[in-house]
Amino acid sequence: MKRGLFYLLPVAYCLLFLSSCSVNKAKIDNNLRKYFDAKNVDGCFTLLNNTTGEVTVYNMNLDTTRFLPASTFKIVNSLIGLETGAITSADMVIKWDGIKRWNDDWNKDMNMRDAFKLSNVAYYQEVARRIGKDTMQRYLDSLSYGTRRITGPVDSFWLNNAVKISPDEQLGLLKRLYFDQLPFMKSVQQTVRDVMVQEDNAAYKLSYKTGWGWDEQNNAIGWLVGWVEENRHVYFFVTLVKSKDKDIDMKPVRIGITKDILKELGFLQGKM
Repeated sequence: MKRGLFYLLPVAYCLLFLSSCSVNKAKIDNNLRKYFDAKNVDGCFTLLNNTTGEVTVYNMNLDTTRFLPASTFKIVNSLIGLETGAITSADMVIKWDGIKRWNDDWNKDMNMRDAFKLSNVAYYQEVARRIGKDTMQRYLDSLSYGTRRITGPVDSFWLNNAVKISPDEQLGLLKRLYFDQLPFMKSVQQTVRDVMVQEDNAAYKLSYKTGWGWDEQNNAIGWLVGWVEENRHVYFFVTLVKSKDKDIDMKPVRIGITKDILKELGFLQGKM
């Protein structure tokens, strides 16, 4: 399933030159709460139908609240890295530093494509160091990326609650990335779109990035942000999960909630 001119620009809600989508006229769907309750978590979900401009939201309060981006920042880190040459291509390998980390999949030499898929923190921390704080700040400002704050080391500000972004703002960023509207070369944006693809079959194409971290109150914060393409239309979505359970396994929770909601809304079944 390919992107093409058949995708229509939205007629309302998302402002092309802002980082967020206006949800003033959104449809509130409280029925979606059951999917969060089933996992014993709090959270929100937002979906933008790009063709009609219709926005569906569950839990508007959290949708407009800013949280640490955690590994969803790898989208922006990749864009800046590729644009500046800190990443030469999706095949660029960064050698493992020999430090064993909790995820065994990270403990090896790795290229960008695999580092993005496996959400390798160490790989992208090295990319951030190569980009440098001043350059990173300049791009955060040009993107109007959430709070835009870099405090502490340049290799961890997206993990330590320095910079924060709302689900609504994430949605706006995704839309601009999809339509080559970010301040990066089109080839750079295409590369990032390519590495975001998680599922591609005859019925649909699903692209997303995950994130997992902790806020100042030690709540686990989980993200799943991306888009689904079906029947020559694109729909952008953001799932945010918030939990007080320190032992939560966020991986199945965030993807489970997202897919359950998308299926209820008619996606992932070849029906759209």
